[in-house]
Amino acid sequence: MKENIHPAYKNVKVKCSCGNTFETRSTQEKGDMQLDVCSACHPFYTGKQKIVDTAGRVDKFRQKYGIKK
Repeated sequence: MKENIHPAYKNVKVKCSCGNTFETRSTQEKGDMQLDVCSACHPFYTGKQKIVDTAGRVDKFRQKYGIKK
């Protein structure tokens, strides 16, 4: 394996638009990261996810494959 070709792997502070901050490691050249959505505010992780179904596709799927509400 060639030496001195890999990027530096360093600590980076991450800040989400919701205000949550945490530290991780990255090869990013800049010092800090700015996110729009993180696990603290994303509906999938918070349990507040809603299924938007305007065409009735979810109900058609449930009827076809026998999945009851």
